[in-house]
Amino acid sequence: MDVAEAGTSGLTGAGFPRRSLLKNGAGLAAAALLPAMLSACSGNRPGLLTVAGGEAGGFYLEFSTLLAASLERHGVAQKAVAVATGGSLDNLAQLREGRATLAVSLADAVAGPAGAGGATAGEGVAPLAALGKVYENYVHCIVRKGSSITALAQLSGRTVAVGQPGSGTSLTTPRLLAAAGLATPAEGGPAAEGSVAVVSLGLNDGLAALKAGTVDALFWSGGVPTAAITAAQREVPLALLDLSSLLPELRVRHGAQYDRVFIPAESYPGVPAVWTVGTANLLLCRADLDAGTVERTVQLLVNHAGELIPQSSLGVQFLSPETLINTAGIPLHPAAAAAYRALHG
Repeated sequence: MDVAEAGTSGLTGAGFPRRSLLKNGAGLAAAALLPAMLSACSGNRPGLLTVAGGEAGGFYLEFSTLLAASLERHGVAQKAVAVATGGSLDNLAQLREGRATLAVSLADAVAGPAGAGGATAGEGVAPLAALGKVYENYVHCIVRKGSSITALAQLSGRTVAVGQPGSGTSLTTPRLLAAAGLATPAEGGPAAEGSVAVVSLGLNDGLAALKAGTVDALFWSGGVPTAAITAAQREVPLALLDLSSLLPELRVRHGAQYDRVFIPAESYPGVPAVWTVGTANLLLCRADLDAGTVERTVQLLVNHAGELIPQSSLGVQFLSPETLINTAGIPLHPAAAAAYRALHG
């Protein structure tokens, strides 16, 4: 692949055994039948394909916009558009309700109560399936530089922005705080010793509050660098807290969906390198999406990966066959499994 990879990016999945691919899909029998299905569907291109993205200034929407342009450019759909959303949880709902064809989501959101399984999808609603892992998400805990807050425990008694409702951040942040032993009273409640006051602010409103001093920390889960954070750093010096010590407790409580990942020095001007918690970001569809559209989308992810990396994140994010199939236990769409096998053996 011609997409740059940072050796310290912390992305997982290199060398992932290709024989494991169909464990994530529908098994060998289904795969044997799919080439004929894909061929039969090859002329059935949707008129409009919608990609559910995320907040303005965040990596989700940047990636989804590039993906929509590439889907249209290469004829996967006659027209493809990206839409701004609240984030992972919102995107899962949009997929399930048929308002989006494709969506990006954190793996922990997909695995949670609102996730991919048929049992949580509602009667008569198709479960969700993965087309691939498209990049790693990095949890940022952002504070003002010089604020004296250098560790998560020092947020005790402080006010914290925990993400916009509907975002993956709003799911992950309370888990992180609980793993750190910090209670989170109902929004608007006072922060006592051993707890934090929480406010539901997304990236842009949270950065504004951090600059104004009305919150002491902002949690954000996204790519590195995130453009809106880079812009804010030009106005107010910011710092990132190391969250990696929380990983063992997170895994005990929630399983192996979380990774230890590295944000390199100068990813944001003047900010030192820091270890943090990461989660796989998946490209998803409904399990009843037609096989031809799935196949062509996988071919695009593999053959045109260079079109899907925002310029702000070159060298940190990448797509490769090994990482695409490493979907954190979320099943691949059967047509995606067959397409990866046909492309890579």
